[in-house]
Amino acid sequence: MIHRLKTIARRIMRPPLHKPDIKLAYEVLGTSYGGWPLLTNETPSTPLIYSFGVGEDVSFDLKAIEKIGAIVHAFDPTPRSCRWIARQLLPPSFHFHPVGLASEDGEAEFFAPEVDAYVSFSAQPAPKSAPELAIRAPVQRLSTIIENLGNGLPDVLKMDIEGFEYEVLDDLIAGTLRPAQLLVEFHHRMYDIPNERTIEQIERLRGAGYLIFYISESGHEYGLVHQSAVLT
Repeated sequence: MIHRLKTIARRIMRPPLHKPDIKLAYEVLGTSYGGWPLLTNETPSTPLIYSFGVGEDVSFDLKAIEKIGAIVHAFDPTPRSCRWIARQLLPPSFHFHPVGLASEDGEAEFFAPEVDAYVSFSAQPAPKSAPELAIRAPVQRLSTIIENLGNGLPDVLKMDIEGFEYEVLDDLIAGTLRPAQLLVEFHHRMYDIPNERTIEQIERLRGAGYLIFYISESGHEYGLVHQSAVLT
């Protein structure tokens, strides 16, 4: 009840930047922390899901495997996440890769969270984080990952990549790859990222044919579907 009241107060103080463009049936899979929506009618059976930014919560990935037979390729290059994954008992349909998603192939700098108990490294330092704890880790473009894995375009592309999403999405839009569903956490109001950056990003995604079908209560997690995948 207290959590719900806090959520309502947060939405009043900081309302979402957008509203859905289209009304489609969906189901949120996973925990309240790690859950993401999948479209009910537009998601194929046994979908291919690329899940970027694992952290220590794969509840969405496991539920998608359990409910609809998804094949999941999950990615996270940060040491804590890699160690956590190594301790888990995961199904054969879950494939883990210790690499991050970026707009260029190579290495990127990841800044440590400002609280030791947190798991997410980010593209930019948080206000109280220690820059000297930054790490460098391997990253690849989406096109490179698809080419290397050889399993084709994912049906669903999920990314919770702590500020890297803006350049990644610009790289995606500039090319020809169009995953049917994009599940993205935008980090406006965090890491000194202004609201305008997310607003501009959504306009570019709309120009590339994507429509918003879901926005979380926090206003940061978005579900988008490409127009070509919408059933008529």
